[in-house]
Amino acid sequence: MANLKEIRNRISSVSSTMQITSAMKMVSAAKLKKAQDAITAMRPYSDKLTELLQSLSASLEGDSGSKFANQREVKKVLLVVITSNRGLAGAFNSNIVKEVNNLTTNKYANQEVSYLVIGKKGNDALKKTDNIIANKSEVFDDLTFDNVAEIAEMLMDKFVEGDFDKIEVIYNKFKNAATQIIMNEQFLPIVPMEGEANTSTDYIFEPSKSEIVEQLIPKSLKTQLYKSIRDSFASEHGARMTAMHKATDNATELRDQLKLTYNKARQASITNEILEIVGGAEALNN
Repeated sequence: MANLKEIRNRISSVSSTMQITSAMKMVSAAKLKKAQDAITAMRPYSDKLTELLQSLSASLEGDSGSKFANQREVKKVLLVVITSNRGLAGAFNSNIVKEVNNLTTNKYANQEVSYLVIGKKGNDALKKTDNIIANKSEVFDDLTFDNVAEIAEMLMDKFVEGDFDKIEVIYNKFKNAATQIIMNEQFLPIVPMEGEANTSTDYIFEPSKSEIVEQLIPKSLKTQLYKSIRDSFASEHGARMTAMHKATDNATELRDQLKLTYNKARQASITNEILEIVGGAEALNN
């Protein structure tokens, strides 16, 4: 059994760790509320804009927007990998990296795959592949629509110029603090809405369809990417809050076990001292 000093040191160490994880949990909980409100308010607008875009995409042939709906033979693929800049968030980042590796080795095994990473953890995991075309992790330092729009414009330019035939976004979608859903969404080319949804809505275009589409598509794509990053940002804080909550609970349990061990060791030490004193007294009497 470890001596009392060693047990006291371990109790102190575990208590310090528990205080740190508890503080991180509270910080993430505070940030989560703001991030959750932002993505909840944005989703209806983004979803409706995407729905409108998909409905129009069936009639884009020959219009100014057709360059974003151009279905080419897929030879070069760009994966936009959204992770976080910091760790201590459970499997938040590792799940995204696993999904990216799975896509690279299975779905796109016969294509040339490159990556655009948003988040330092994703960059650290994929930098050994030498296929990273850009690292935009600094966007989390000032997460605004304008900063994300610059990334979306770069993606659109690379698709139109033929650098890539397909662009997909991989990120964690926020469901609640304890649940994040891995999403794999096609960014470009635009995916038309399937079924009767393409023709069921009769739109009246003013001033003209080409002018409306020309403005709508870039805005929709920028909004789609911004929503994905916002989703990932909220998911990160939810995952970290959950991870730190579990870490705090584990530290508390370990500390209680160590205290019990310490009390047993202290009781055994006192009992041994009493026995020694009694034994010494008996020896003197004899």
